[in-house]
Amino acid sequence: MENPESQKDLVKAVVKLSRYMVYISFIAIACIAIIIISLANMGPTITKPTTVTGSITPSIEASIGTTPRSIPADAWKAPDVSDIPVGKAGGAIRYGRELIANTARYLGPKGSVAMITNGMNCQNCHLAAGTKLFGNDYAGFISSYPKMSGRSGKVEPASERIKECFERSLAGKAPDTSSREVQSILAYMKWVGKDVKKGRKLFGNATEKIAFMDHAADPVKGKEVFVMKCQSCHGSNGEGLLNIDKKTYTYPPLWGKHSYNDGAGMYRLTNFAGFVKNNMPFGATYQSPQLTDEEAWNVAAFVNSQPRPHKDQHKDWSDLKKKPIDFPFGPYADGFSEKQHKFGPFKPIKEAQKELIK
Repeated sequence: MENPESQKDLVKAVVKLSRYMVYISFIAIACIAIIIISLANMGPTITKPTTVTGSITPSIEASIGTTPRSIPADAWKAPDVSDIPVGKAGGAIRYGRELIANTARYLGPKGSVAMITNGMNCQNCHLAAGTKLFGNDYAGFISSYPKMSGRSGKVEPASERIKECFERSLAGKAPDTSSREVQSILAYMKWVGKDVKKGRKLFGNATEKIAFMDHAADPVKGKEVFVMKCQSCHGSNGEGLLNIDKKTYTYPPLWGKHSYNDGAGMYRLTNFAGFVKNNMPFGATYQSPQLTDEEAWNVAAFVNSQPRPHKDQHKDWSDLKKKPIDFPFGPYADGFSEKQHKFGPFKPIKEAQKELIK
C-alpha cells in the first residue's frame, strides 16, 4: 500500500502542473490575439496635421519616408573644435565660429557689435557652423577662392562672397571686409577647410543636387508637407521661433521680412530642395532622410512661393548663357518662362543651356 504522504505530494504536483499549463495557455492566446490585431492594423500611418491657415487634407504620399543611405569611408570630416590652436590665431578662429553660430547676437537687429542683419544666423543655412555634410558646409570654400563669379562677372576673393551673404541670405547690409568680424569668419573657414586642396572633389560639399523631376515642383503639395513636417518648428506662418533673449532664432523664419531675400542661394530651388532633403525636418541626415525627393522639391517650392524681401538683381549674370537654370528672374538666353525657371521642370532648361554654351 502506498504512503499517504506520497499520494498527497503527487496530488500537489499534478495541481501545480495544471496551473502552469493554464498560465501557458493564457499567454499563448494573448500572443495570438496581439499578432492578429497587428496584422489587421498594418498599413501607412498618416499624422494628423496641426492647424494652419486654410483647409488642408494631407495626401498619403506626404507621409512616406525614404531609404537609408551610406556615407563613403573617404568622405570629408570637419576638424574637431578641440584642435583649434591656442593664442591669437586660435582666438580669431573661435570668434569666427561664434559669429557663424550666433550672428544675430553680434550683428542682428539688437546686435552688440553692429545692427546690419535681419536676425538670422549664418548657421541657419550652414548647419553645425558649416561642418555638416550636405548642410551647406564650408569644406571647400576657402580652397575655391579667389575665383571668377558668374553672378558678378569678375574675379572675387572669399571676403566678397561673405559680404554677399550678408546682403542676400541675411537680407542686411554689407560689412567692412577688413573688419575684425569678417577676418575672424575667414580665419574660421580657413581652419574648417585646412586639409582641402584646391580642385579636390568632396563628397557632401555644399548641398546635394537631387534628381530632376519630369514635372514642375508643386507648391500646393508642398504646403501639405510643410504642415505635417515643418510648421511645428518654423511656425504656421513661417515666422520661426525666437530664443528667450529675443535676439536669435531657435528655428529661423522661412519667409517674411526676417528671412532670406530673393537674391539668396536658398531662393534657388535646386539648392533649397537638396538642403531640405538632407536636413529637414529636424533630425534628418544624408544617411537617414525623412522626405522623398518629390516632397523636398515640393516643400521648397511652397516656401519660396511665400513673400520675402526683394533684392535688385538686374546686374546679376550678365552672361545669360551661364545664368543658373533655376534663377527665377529674367531675361534668359533660352525661351523658357520665369515660372519654369523657378519651379521646373528643369531638365529641358538644362539641355537647352548645354546647346547654348556649345
